[in-house]
Amino acid sequence: MSDQYSDCTAVSALCPVEATTYGYRPNTGANAFFLAIFGVCLGIQLFQGLKWRTWTFMIAMTLGCFTEVIGYVGRILMHSNPWSEAGFNMQICCLIIGPAFFSAAVYLTLKHLVLTLGSQYSRLPARWYTWIFIGCDLLSLVLQGAGGGTAATASSQSTQDLGSNLMITGIVWQVFTLLVFAALAADFFFRAYRDGSNQTALAMEIRRSSKFMLFLAGLVIAFLGIAIRCIYRIAELVGGWGNDIMRNEGEFIVLEGVMIVIGAITLTAFHPGYFFPQMSPNKQVAPNGILGEKDLSEGGSSTPERV
Repeated sequence: MSDQYSDCTAVSALCPVEATTYGYRPNTGANAFFLAIFGVCLGIQLFQGLKWRTWTFMIAMTLGCFTEVIGYVGRILMHSNPWSEAGFNMQICCLIIGPAFFSAAVYLTLKHLVLTLGSQYSRLPARWYTWIFIGCDLLSLVLQGAGGGTAATASSQSTQDLGSNLMITGIVWQVFTLLVFAALAADFFFRAYRDGSNQTALAMEIRRSSKFMLFLAGLVIAFLGIAIRCIYRIAELVGGWGNDIMRNEGEFIVLEGVMIVIGAITLTAFHPGYFFPQMSPNKQVAPNGILGEKDLSEGGSSTPERV
């Protein structure tokens, strides 16, 4: 943004829409639609998490949906006033970090998938997946959040560029983490399905379940949506503030909004509480490393889902 517009607070002859960072009034209909979808998913995720007590998955998903809601509230505010500092800050901070929470929800499932189908097929101990990938996701979240906050409050071009670079670093790290996760997950499933004849009866029953296959399909779709969005954000930010990609609202709606909506919907519609109940606390790890029903008749008590 040129220095001559640094004092602009509302659209006028001297402060045209075209001079804003995005160069357009964000579409109210599209942003209201995204806000409504994430709001509904937020409510459903809270209900599902409380019903099936998938606590860590619920926390990740509700935080993701909540930040997306706040972000799209900011974009709606920017329709009324494209120069709105509050609206810009809300959307740049929240829409940047929101997808990292959905990534965390996906990462949380791999430990339970490994324990269910057979830890002997995994390159890593099952519990390591949670700590490694959630740790990497938190680093990505910190970098993106710090970058978004720095860019939103920048008073100079150099500070805004610093914020942009932090966001780019965070998103690149998120993409790298996603790729490593995908490689390890693909390797595990290849080995497990290639050697399926040596699995336990429970594992064989689960892998043939239509609910389980739908759950896996939902994870893959959500993963692809998040990955596409991250690649788009890298391309958007590397060109600098106000570049042609950043000023293309259609691309933003499809490659940011629609991609993350798809992820939120699939992770909500194919919730592990129903489609993969091995993530619920009424299951426990047997000595052979396979999850089975918890025997409550012997005085066992339900415990929260463990990461």
